Amino acid sequence: MIKPKRKMKPWFYLLMTFLILIIIGSILLRLPIVSHSNHLRLIDIIFTATSAVCVTGLTVVNTSGFNLPGQVILIVLMQLGGLGIMYLSSSLVLLIKGDLKMDQRQMLNKLNDTYSLYDMGKVLSIVVLYTFIVELAGFFLLFVGFSMEGLSASESAYISLFHAVSAFCNAGFSTFDTSIAGFNNLIKITVMLLIVLGGIGFYVVYDLMKIIEKGYHIRVHTKVVLAATSILIILGGIMIYFINFGHLSIIDAFFQSITARTAGFNTVDISSLHTVSILILLGLMIVGASPGSTGGGVKTTTSFVAFCSIFAILRGSKELILFKRKIPDISLIRAFSIILLYLFLIFIGTILILLVSDVNLISALFEITSALGTVGLSLGTTNMLDDYGKIVIITYMFIGRVGPPALLLIMIGKEYVSGIKYPEEKVLLG
Repeated sequence: MIKPKRKMKPWFYLLMTFLILIIIGSILLRLPIVSHSNHLRLIDIIFTATSAVCVTGLTVVNTSGFNLPGQVILIVLMQLGGLGIMYLSSSLVLLIKGDLKMDQRQMLNKLNDTYSLYDMGKVLSIVVLYTFIVELAGFFLLFVGFSMEGLSASESAYISLFHAVSAFCNAGFSTFDTSIAGFNNLIKITVMLLIVLGGIGFYVVYDLMKIIEKGYHIRVHTKVVLAATSILIILGGIMIYFINFGHLSIIDAFFQSITARTAGFNTVDISSLHTVSILILLGLMIVGASPGSTGGGVKTTTSFVAFCSIFAILRGSKELILFKRKIPDISLIRAFSIILLYLFLIFIGTILILLVSDVNLISALFEITSALGTVGLSLGTTNMLDDYGKIVIITYMFIGRVGPPALLLIMIGKEYVSGIKYPEEKVLLG
């Protein structure tokens, strides 16, 4: 008797696709056609490949040191990693075959149970188109910006392509050793816009595109993402500006507020900022981008729901109402579970870095939070790590990229309705 073929679990599929992509990326960076100004050790190659695929941006070797083939490989790895190999491959299937198989729809639908199976096909159909349009627009604006800096047309074109992909994918890789510090405001503003457009999530983009349909109401998910994103950018920018008053321009302040939520670019030396600014950046890195986006973190929706539920409890409310809709209790449980697990991982990671590397507490905490949030900002700790420290950061970059969606898939897959009803009893809290 032939045993039925076991289907691969969605969360395992997600882990394996990114792991395989990292392995392929490492092999490609080892090819003879790839060279670097410094000698590349295997651990450094794996670190770079992981950082590119997980769109983190932390580096132990200068990106500018890679020759053209090496940098092109990084562009491809960032693009595939940013979109998520599962989203990209399914979108290509849609474009080639015109439809998705039912098991593919079910797998992708589990990533976000807000949308129906029919909606998932439509969401995926705009991924490639949206990415192409936004990156192309960013490319032209950056081309103008870099041309204003006196670069030749060919140099401006290549550098604009590299940074358009890196910014939209929230990767943080730059061909300049000082990131984009010292460049004109057109370049800075364009990078900021690309980061935001890549970080709001494709579900939001799809929802906004449907506004033109008669009788269509914007989903609560979209409203939460837009509200949370706006609040974080504005409050973060204003606080960083006034804390560093006289040392940062308003554009640089808002740039740091935006880039801290998983992008990794910088226009100033992060280590030169006020200590309070460092703490604000830590908070922004933990929150991260939005579901279905190219960014990491616990996600804006998770943080927004958890934060609003605290206020609801303080008001004495037994349920959370957002935009005239009741949020299911299971969503609250998931939100707090994800946040607590995230903080626990940061705690463990910080201890590991302190044990294997000679760095201070703030630097270790900042580095591990940056890796787990796939941010890419650093206080200069990355270059001080030994091989054990690099392994810790590699592991955390991987967990930060695939962990949150994989955890959500596992939680959804474990859901069941018990036929047994137990008596209720309160536990003293506080």
